[in-house]
Formats: sequence, C-alpha cells, structure tokens
Amino acid sequence: MTCLSLFVASFSYAQNVQTSTDDIPQDAVDMPEGMLISEEQLMKDYTNATNLIPGKGEGRILSYDDSVLVSRLSRIPTTIEMPLNNVTREFIGTYSNKMANAVAVMLGSSNFYTPIFEEALERYGLPLELKYLPVIESALRPTATSKAGAAGLWQFMITTGKRYGLEVNTLVDERRDPVKSSDAAARYLRDLYEMFGDWSLAIAAYNCGEGNIQKAILRSGEKDSVDFWTVYERLPRETRGYVPAFIAATYIMNYYCEHGIVPHEATLPEATDTVVVKKELGFSQIASMCNVTLDGLRAINPQYRRDIVPINHVLRLPAVAMEAFIQKEDSIYSSSSSDMLTSNVRRAVTKDVGSTATSSKSSSSARYVTVRNGDTLSGIAKRNGTTVAKIKRLNGLKSDSIRPKQRLQVR
Repeated sequence: MTCLSLFVASFSYAQNVQTSTDDIPQDAVDMPEGMLISEEQLMKDYTNATNLIPGKGEGRILSYDDSVLVSRLSRIPTTIEMPLNNVTREFIGTYSNKMANAVAVMLGSSNFYTPIFEEALERYGLPLELKYLPVIESALRPTATSKAGAAGLWQFMITTGKRYGLEVNTLVDERRDPVKSSDAAARYLRDLYEMFGDWSLAIAAYNCGEGNIQKAILRSGEKDSVDFWTVYERLPRETRGYVPAFIAATYIMNYYCEHGIVPHEATLPEATDTVVVKKELGFSQIASMCNVTLDGLRAINPQYRRDIVPINHVLRLPAVAMEAFIQKEDSIYSSSSSDMLTSNVRRAVTKDVGSTATSSKSSSSARYVTVRNGDTLSGIAKRNGTTVAKIKRLNGLKSDSIRPKQRLQVR
C-alpha cells in the first residue's frame, strides 16, 4: 500500500463487513510485548534517528470514523477475519498516534525482514498477513527478550524453539536467527491451525499455548463455529489483546500513509549474502578484513551470542562485503578465533556442543501423531508404547483434554 493509494471507501461495502461486539472492556487486555518496547530503543537500533514525527501522543491526532476503518480493513487481501471493535480501534489509535515514530522505524526495517517472513509462510502455504505477527511480538527486533524469557523476532520460548529445531547453546541462539526462526514459526502456526481450524484461535494459541485455548473452548460450552471472540472472556489478559493488536498492526502497516507516517531509513543493508564457515570465526576478524562494523555484523547475525561464528554455521554479510570475504578468505581463517576464546568459554562450548549433538540425535528420533476422532491420551500412549504423563510433558499439556487433528509428540 503506497501513499498514492486512492481513498475510495465505499460506505455501502463497508456496511457489509462484520464487526465484533463493541462492549469489550478495554481495561481487561494487556499490550503484547512488541508494543512495550521503547521508541528510543528502536531508534537506536535501526535508524539514523532523523525526521521524527512531531507531536507524538495525544498532541498528534489523525483519526477516522469507524466506517472508514472498517472499509480499509475489508480491502486488505486476507483470509483472516479483521473485525473492528473497541479494543482493535484502541490499538489502531495507539499505533497511529503514540507509536507513530515506532511504526516509522518498523516500516524501515521491514524492508529487510518482510521477504524472509513471506518466504517462510509461502513455503508452508500460510496466509502472508501472518508476517505482521513479529510486529506485535518483538517490534521487529531479533534481539528482543521478554520478561518470561521468550526471544527473537517471533518470541520463542526455549522449549518451543527446540521442539521446532532451533539450536540454543552458549554461542548460538537460533531463536534470534531471522531465517531459521521464521521457518520454525511458520511450522508452529501451521500446526496450530491444523489443531483448531480457525486462524484467530491459532494466532491466540501462538501467544498463550494450545492448552489455554483448549481450556477456554471447553469452558465456553461451544461445540461449533468457535473462534477467538467466542472464548474471549475466558482467555488470559495478555491474549485478549493479542488478536486485536495483530489486526491493528496489519492495518497500520498497510495504511500508514493515511496517518501521516513516513518510513525511516534503516541501517540494515539492502542486500545480503551468506557463506557457511569452514572454521570458527570471530566477528572482529571478519569486520577488520571486510570493511564492515561490528554493530553491522551483529545486526544481521543476531543469533551469535558472543560474536563468534562456530564451524559449519552460516555467516551473513552485506552483499558488498561478500567479495572481500571471498578474496581474503584464507587470511580471515588464518587469523581465526582459536586464540580468542578463554578456556572457560571453550569448556562451556564443548559441553553445549555435546548437549546439542545429544539433542539433535534425540530430535531425529522424535515421533508425532495426529489425534483422530475418539482418541484419548491413554489410548494414544498404549498404541505408541509410552505413558500419558510423558505425552503431556512433551506437549506442555496441563489436562487430558485433546482435540481431533491435534498434533502430539509421543517420543
């Protein structure tokens, strides 16, 4: 959507778009993690901090009637329902006014991240508008870490990240790897949709876990046509605001021009390339020989926790620096990080590598089943030579309740 897009809102068309009930109490929701990251931190990380939008907050008001908002939401090409209600409206107001500068920053960095998100979602046949989930999860900051310990653009907890193949050890945290975490998030969202058959519930489950959504559905007493709004009042506070925030993020990332928001110029490179390193490398050697800054390397390789790229791992470089790396490859490796690690760190790395190898071996033998009509946990456990307690532990289940089409790890 560009600033040249025509505002031709058809009022009659907008009236045909369903809106949710407008009596949802706004004080019963919490803002998602990505809406709590300070504007100053975003400016520091990703932009040249120029051209700020003046008069942020209540002093800058640029709002529209509900009929306009409904019409705009209806014109976003999406298979996910985008209703307008008072909570969604409140979040749209937050993004378009109080967080206008933050949105400008995210729009600038989205040029780097959006193609990564879209490739992962397209790979698994998912709605491409799910690319806006990292906006509310992390404000498009791969280094973001929540109070609960979730990390990266898609805010994976360690347990869930490892379940979807993300490596976490002393040197590497692939929850912060834009490419690998996006692939893992797409597979997780696919599994959640297969489980619930509704995108609003799948998105909510991404926030609070499958178990909480299953309990909310059971407590609602509904059996057919269950969606997020059906179980809204039975969800945790933070999840009640999650789907409305996603709708608001989708809206503002499409209609920012109509709210006077201009994308900032990001410091992330326009084009990058990758290489698998043949020997452990330190960022300092790479930076000094490839004419890139340490901060620049960290920005596009956020998964490396100690500025060290382990052997057989992927290094991402600005495209303009890749030629220098290839030309000086022997020199870069000859001055590699063999003398850089302390003995304590090296021992920790060795321990983690062993743990990772064990984890990888275990992961390769993992087995999953899809719940069929009439299945029970005890029946599934018996068929697969395991126990109910182990299945519940592997899948984070707090009760014996399961649903048809639910995907369960059994070992």
